[in-house]
Amino acid sequence: MKTEELYLKTIFCCMSCDGEIAGEEIEMVKSFCLNDDTFKEIEVEKTLNQWIKEINDEGSTFLKRYLNDMTNIDLSKKEELKIIDFAIKIIEADNKIEYSEIKFFKKIRATLAVSDEDILEIHPDKEDYLLPDICQTDDFTLDNFAYSEIKFN
Repeated sequence: MKTEELYLKTIFCCMSCDGEIAGEEIEMVKSFCLNDDTFKEIEVEKTLNQWIKEINDEGSTFLKRYLNDMTNIDLSKKEELKIIDFAIKIIEADNKIEYSEIKFFKKIRATLAVSDEDILEIHPDKEDYLLPDICQTDDFTLDNFAYSEIKFN
């Protein structure tokens, strides 16, 4: 998987981990596509809709596979910080931060080598995102959700 696709998959997983893909999150993805060259080589709408089909079929297994993939990818500090940045921005896009989103963020964070200090340099007001969770072994489930296709136009 290319790094750019990993960024997009991070965004998608953070959008879907709370059981809802909000319109504000889709708008933010559109904004990323318009204002950031990161995704210029990816058919974003098509890719997101393929992942929607997969997550609708697989439920939380899709998210678990993403987290497993994250543990096997070698990223630079800059790439890890970009993953963190995309994750935080998409989690906050709808101005409604759910516990499941923070919990999923912490699971992503656990797969990365970047330090808390490095993250706080870029996001100084996100210390709560980095604190240990109440129960690290809690699992997440998405088996009763069905997402609709995403349309950019």
